[in-house]
Amino acid sequence: MKWFWFAVKNVLRNGRRSAITVLIAAVGTAAILVGGGFALFTYESLKELAARESGHLVLAHRAYFARSEEAPLEHGLAGWAELRAQLLADQRVRAVLPRLQLSGLLSSGDRSEVFLGTGVDAAGEFAVRGPFLTVAAGSTLSPRPEPGDLPELMLGRELARNLGAEPGDTLTLLATTTAGALNAQDVRVKGVFSLGVPELDRRAVLLHLGTGQALLRTDKVSTLSVYLHETGDTEAARADLLRRFPGHALQTWLDQAFYYLAVRGLYDRIFGLLGAILVVMVLFAVSNTLGMAVVERTREIGTLRALGSMPGEIVRNFALEGLVIGTCGALGGTVLAAAASVLFALTGARMPPPPGRTEGYPLHVELSFPLLAGTAAAVVLASVVAAWLVSRRAASRPIVEALAHV
Repeated sequence: MKWFWFAVKNVLRNGRRSAITVLIAAVGTAAILVGGGFALFTYESLKELAARESGHLVLAHRAYFARSEEAPLEHGLAGWAELRAQLLADQRVRAVLPRLQLSGLLSSGDRSEVFLGTGVDAAGEFAVRGPFLTVAAGSTLSPRPEPGDLPELMLGRELARNLGAEPGDTLTLLATTTAGALNAQDVRVKGVFSLGVPELDRRAVLLHLGTGQALLRTDKVSTLSVYLHETGDTEAARADLLRRFPGHALQTWLDQAFYYLAVRGLYDRIFGLLGAILVVMVLFAVSNTLGMAVVERTREIGTLRALGSMPGEIVRNFALEGLVIGTCGALGGTVLAAAASVLFALTGARMPPPPGRTEGYPLHVELSFPLLAGTAAAVVLASVVAAWLVSRRAASRPIVEALAHV
């Protein structure tokens, strides 16, 4: 312990220079933590978005994911209500939502647009989507359609703008049935929503599952989306369900999270490179500070050697000084990063919309323990390595040459 206190006192011998070095290490640490924390928040948000959109698991006909359909619902799920009941019996399952994928034409009388629709169970669909579905006008679909009323639907924001449609307007859906015939259905616009992606909003339609089945003249659904209580149970649940339903195909949320995987791969490279650059910056700053200290204390090193100190002990002393500087910088950087996280949360700072999207998102920094520990270890290690590099040559110089140094 006494050697550590000697190192602290040596660092304080030139307080201004040491303070600047600690500040550089702190700023580097804070930058790594803020960047890494932002990336972690983005990963968690995209993971939740992907799981809410598709479900933690997606159960479908065995050919649904492998081959395209030549006719509507050629690879649809028959007897899905029984499958749903069996899935809900699993204690890990929170909800099972049927979804029906369909396409066709949507007409306002004067204008017609191609749509890509999803038939949903409104009672559970909007509960699981939560904040990731923005209602721009009107409201969401009623939990249960009222008998005698026109069927309801929700339009993507861009699709509603192209059709000139507003909540309360009457439109006509046209689609090809499973038998290959053309069918039409008048519907009433209940609301306008946005998924945050203009290309999706230009074609997206949400309607009641029964409305979609009546339009296609079928009792099948496209998929069953399985929502679990814990995302961490996904792989175990997938293995169990594959054994229980061998004749069906099953994908996890990660299999369908193409945007999440692309963003994570990009951010890992960007923030990984920036982190490496900042650690190197800290290494050079500590090397410069301790390099000057070594030059100034060369005669002192020679005196210690003449009194019997070994070169390894000299290097150890400088390494402890690097440890002190790195530790102080890591602690200071952690405090700065925590302050930045609190500031962003209190001010409600937001990021601009990313490419291909129309809505921004909150700027939040998630400071996890693995990130804190890893960053602190990297900064401290860089400081110790820098101290070792600049001191080992001076410690091995001949005693007479060190004593005669001017």
